[in-house]
Amino acid sequence: MAKQTAHKKRQRKASAQRQFRQQRGRRLVVGPAQPRTTFGRNELFIAFGLVAVTLTVYAQVMSHQFIILDDNRYIRENPIVNEGLSLTGIAWAFTTFHAANWHPLTWLSHMLDSQIFGLNAGGHLLVNALIHASNTVLLFLFLSRVTGAKWRSAIVAALFALHPLHVESVAWAAERKDTLSTFFGLLSLVAYARYVETTSWKHYAFVAVALALGLMAKPMLVTWPFVLLLLDYWPLRRYQWLPATGTEGLIKALVPLVREKLPLFCLVVASMVITFIAQSHGGAVRTLVDVPVSLRLSNAIVSYAKYLFLTVWPSDLAVYYPFSRTGVPAWQLLCAIVLLTVITTFAFRQATERSYLLMGWLWFVGTLVPVIGLLQVGGAAMADRYHYVPSIGLFVAFVFGLSDLAGAFRIHRIAMGVLTVAALSILACLTAVQIGRWLNSATLFQYTLSLTPDNRMIENNLGTILGESGRYDEAAAHFAKALRIEPDFLEVISDADIRGNLGLLLARQGKVAEAVEQLNEALRLNPNNADAHNNLGVILLRSGKAEESIPHFSAAIRLKPELAVARDNLKRAQSQINMPR
Repeated sequence: MAKQTAHKKRQRKASAQRQFRQQRGRRLVVGPAQPRTTFGRNELFIAFGLVAVTLTVYAQVMSHQFIILDDNRYIRENPIVNEGLSLTGIAWAFTTFHAANWHPLTWLSHMLDSQIFGLNAGGHLLVNALIHASNTVLLFLFLSRVTGAKWRSAIVAALFALHPLHVESVAWAAERKDTLSTFFGLLSLVAYARYVETTSWKHYAFVAVALALGLMAKPMLVTWPFVLLLLDYWPLRRYQWLPATGTEGLIKALVPLVREKLPLFCLVVASMVITFIAQSHGGAVRTLVDVPVSLRLSNAIVSYAKYLFLTVWPSDLAVYYPFSRTGVPAWQLLCAIVLLTVITTFAFRQATERSYLLMGWLWFVGTLVPVIGLLQVGGAAMADRYHYVPSIGLFVAFVFGLSDLAGAFRIHRIAMGVLTVAALSILACLTAVQIGRWLNSATLFQYTLSLTPDNRMIENNLGTILGESGRYDEAAAHFAKALRIEPDFLEVISDADIRGNLGLLLARQGKVAEAVEQLNEALRLNPNNADAHNNLGVILLRSGKAEESIPHFSAAIRLKPELAVARDNLKRAQSQINMPR
């Protein structure tokens, strides 16, 4: 009996190996087309069409304005960036942890934009759109090369270009790091495909350089060595994943491929260490006391499910999704666990016949890990921009899966083409509408509040914008509402921040005594509020109390060295004291 069992196992293993050799002999299982090292007219025509459609939809960003969320400290109020490219600026880009990040390549791109466009937001956003269009073309060329499935690759790229969840990464100037890092990440994939074909170390070096540049734009690419291992599985077919062969054969096949990628893992580890230091230095990393492990895990699981839902039904997209003060509802967690379990089980069961499903699903799950909230940075529960890279895996699984279904049910190609064009047209319209919501801060924040009415941070930011535009009563109402909303446990926006902004608003209205009262209260709640110190110093200076203003300007500079306006105010106060009377 034991001999028969062993004989059957050997037969199953031999059968599985024959199947794998047959698949590898065909190289790919997506169609008869073979990968080519050059691209013909059809590919160039498709690439041109993708660029034209993408830029047509995103052309409206040229009339947009900067958003006060991050755009101020990244561009508008960053004197080093505003000076354009310089030796001093380049040195600063590689050594600063400004904005709790280390991404020198992103800083250099902002400097170059500032040198060309100044503070014209439309120019900066146009460059974002151009990079997004380039990413779309790179994705198409890469998939077409490694799968030989030209039209399916084009549809995947079109979904990437036109999905509304990607608007945040393109229409937000401060998210240049998203589009730029993805550009180099996709460039590294193109180089990797060439490396696999030739096994040339020159091409491997290009993979490593492109990955390093991508990591210097944003550390989102820390999962890239794992992505390459997924591509080795499908569509490159450099190892097999067949249940009948057991795990031992899989491990033996993976060991040399993992060893091959050790230099890339070293780049990733270095990036992770630098990123953790930068974010810890900026106070962005939340401790286990701030966000317990149980909440991190439950939020991560539910967020995976929400990203899936928004991929299929991209509605009610907000710039900021606050953590719920009551935690994740039990029913949401249960539904998310069931959904993720079902999809994962199905993908693994299809690992032999439809390998692209497992690759696409693991791409989505894996590339979301750095931003899913297990290491909580900031106060958002999730963000649309985090979908930018992970969505590629979902789109691959979706498009290639539907293509197989259409073939199984013998749906005519013309019918499939009409349905595809209709779906992409709907997405393009939704994306165009979503882009319009990023016109300026007021438009964006008002829309966000319609979706998340108890959003303390957005209430505060909308009050700031309205105050700057002279709509004082409306601004005061938003500040008052922000103070009434109970802070979440992360307290992204504190009472001190809100009262500091309210004090500045009252000062603009000429209500000096009330403004001083609010700013003093803000400093009592948080003595390290640099902006409140500077604003209080300005009020005192304008009231003829230059000597009293100097300690506040000095404190603002000590707490926030990059606050150039505080330095100018300090000089003005000192000159008033030294003026002969």
